[in-house]
Amino acid sequence: MLCIYTVFMPATSKPKLYNPRHPERTLLYQTVAEHYETWLDLASAGQFDGQGDHRSPKPYVRQAFAKYLECGIFAHGFARARCDDCGHDFLVAFACKGRGVCPSCTTRRMAETAAHLTDHVFPRLPVRQWVLSVPKRLRYFMQRDSVVLGMVLRIFLRVIEQTLQANSPCAAHANKAALHIGAVAFIHRFGSSLNEHVHFHVCVVDGMFEAVAGEASEQGTRTTAISVMFHPAIGIDPEAVTQAQASLRRRILRAFVGRGLLEGFEAQEMLGYKHSGFSVDTSVCIAAQDRAGLERLLRYCARPPFALDRLRKAGSELIYRCAKQHSEPGSDRRDQRKAKRGVRADELHLTPLELIDRLA
Repeated sequence: MLCIYTVFMPATSKPKLYNPRHPERTLLYQTVAEHYETWLDLASAGQFDGQGDHRSPKPYVRQAFAKYLECGIFAHGFARARCDDCGHDFLVAFACKGRGVCPSCTTRRMAETAAHLTDHVFPRLPVRQWVLSVPKRLRYFMQRDSVVLGMVLRIFLRVIEQTLQANSPCAAHANKAALHIGAVAFIHRFGSSLNEHVHFHVCVVDGMFEAVAGEASEQGTRTTAISVMFHPAIGIDPEAVTQAQASLRRRILRAFVGRGLLEGFEAQEMLGYKHSGFSVDTSVCIAAQDRAGLERLLRYCARPPFALDRLRKAGSELIYRCAKQHSEPGSDRRDQRKAKRGVRADELHLTPLELIDRLA
């Protein structure tokens, strides 16, 4: 059943004609529409390449693909918008508002999130991006257990807070209980090559906020409201970042041992690795008045896992251009010799079923 609404639009000096996006013409939509049912049958039976545990796709995965196939399609519902002044009207197809598969809806959500945070959340103060990546051995638990994921994020935020306190000279004599950070965390479950890669992007105001209590009268009643004082951080240099990374390494491994996810000797071995797999990056810092730069950073942090303009077709294969070089064993099946040692490239060569499986 079609749902039709009438929306009256005010007259404008320069009216623009609405151009429907026609998702059914895109390569991704055509691929999903043609091969999704095949992938679903194979995945449900545990017969898809690389799947040996016979796990059926989660209900939310099925729902996301089903909604994507209806998103922007007029046959599945639309609204009618009409200008009350000139009488011109047009139809707007309903959107799925999904969070995972649909490139249009996830891109719209990215833009809206970045604009809201820039205009209404972040003050005109310096903002630094903190990025944390952990070893693959730990990502497995974080990918499948939200409690573990939240535990690691809390540890990360505590280390950020302690690092900023130590590098904010004006807050040295302040009451520690009154000091707070301002941060927005983005949990990324994907890498640039459509792979599973749980990591964190945290945009933090570069300093400490101190809550200053209002003055009290002789009767003990407060006469002025609580105010907030900002203490800027200085000296977030490579040495401070290295110390933060070492602290994160110890605390996260200790937390995994405490939850029984690692043995004590395994954590000790990981502490002794030269290349531990833990990585902290703080190289991106936005100046206080650079609001356009802040919005670009937030759009990057809120970006969707899939970019439609990076996908193209070459014969029977689909080629996805990665943002960074990737290294995956067996990436190039046409060369078994290279597959044994892994292939470094900036493109993924996938079959339609492999693309759908990565998106799922």
